[in-house]
Amino acid sequence: MSNSKTLKGIIAYPITPFDAEEKVDIALFKKLTDRLVASGSHGIAPLGSTGVLPYLNDDEKEAVIEAAIDVVAGRVPVVAGVSNLTTERTIHHARFAEKAGAAAVMIIPMSYWKLTDDEIFTHYHKVAEAISIPMMAYNNPATGGIDMSPALLKRLLEIPNVTMIKESTGDVQRMHYLRRVLGEEVAFFNGSNPLALAALSAGAAGWCTAAPNLIPEFNHSLYNAVLANDLAGARDAFDRQSELLTFITANGLPRTIAAGLEILGVEGGHLRSPLAPLGKADFERLRGLL
Repeated sequence: MSNSKTLKGIIAYPITPFDAEEKVDIALFKKLTDRLVASGSHGIAPLGSTGVLPYLNDDEKEAVIEAAIDVVAGRVPVVAGVSNLTTERTIHHARFAEKAGAAAVMIIPMSYWKLTDDEIFTHYHKVAEAISIPMMAYNNPATGGIDMSPALLKRLLEIPNVTMIKESTGDVQRMHYLRRVLGEEVAFFNGSNPLALAALSAGAAGWCTAAPNLIPEFNHSLYNAVLANDLAGARDAFDRQSELLTFITANGLPRTIAAGLEILGVEGGHLRSPLAPLGKADFERLRGLL
C-alpha cells in the first residue's frame, strides 16, 4: 500500500474468539474474518478493541496477525493493531506485521502514567523509523486513557509514515476541524459508531467499526449513500442502525459482538477473563434490536 488513499470505506474489526479453555481459536478467527471480507468490508483491522489486544501475549498477537493476512489473501487491506505500553514492543509487533504482509499498522498510545505530547510524538516517530508501511494514529481516550489533541494529531502528521488518523472521541466538531486543518491529503477515519453519519458527512475517508460482524448491509448502505451524496438515503440508513450502534459501544465491543453472533446463529467463541458475556437482560435487548 503506497498511499493511505487506497484504504477507505468500511474497515471491519474481527473479534478474537477463544475456546472453552480461553485459548485463542485461530480456526474460528479465520472463519469470522473471512465472513467480514465476504460481506463486502473494504478493509480488515485485527487486534483493535474488538480483538482484545491487551489480553493477548506476544505469540497470540502474531498468530492473529498472520491468520488475518492469510485468510484475507490480498482481497482487501489488512491494518494490524500493534499497540503496546512500550515503544520497544510496539516496534517489535509493527515489524512483524510489515514482514507478514500487513498494508498498514494502527497504533494507540497506551500508558499507565499520562504521557506528554513529546513522549507520544517520540513514540510514533521511533516506530515509524523502524518500518516502511503507513501508520494510522488512533485516538480513543475511552480505552487508551489519553486524548490526543487536534494539535498533537497534526504534529504527528509531520512523521512521513503517519498518513491516517482514526478519531474515536465522539466529537463531531473535531471531525470538521481535522478535515479543515489537515486537508484532503490526510485520510481520517471515524471510530465512533454513533457518529458514523456525521463523520462520513464531514469528509471521513472511512469508518472503522465492529458492526459489520452483525449488520454489514446497513453499514454499507450508509457509506454508499454518503458517497452518492444521497443525504436522505444516508439519514434513513443511519436511523435504521443508530440504536444498535449505540448499544454496541455502550455495552463493550467484544461481549456485544459475541452475543450478537450467537443471536444470529454464528459461532463466535468464548471471551477471555475477566471479560464476561452480556447479562440476560442486555442479551434480550440486543436480540430485539437485531
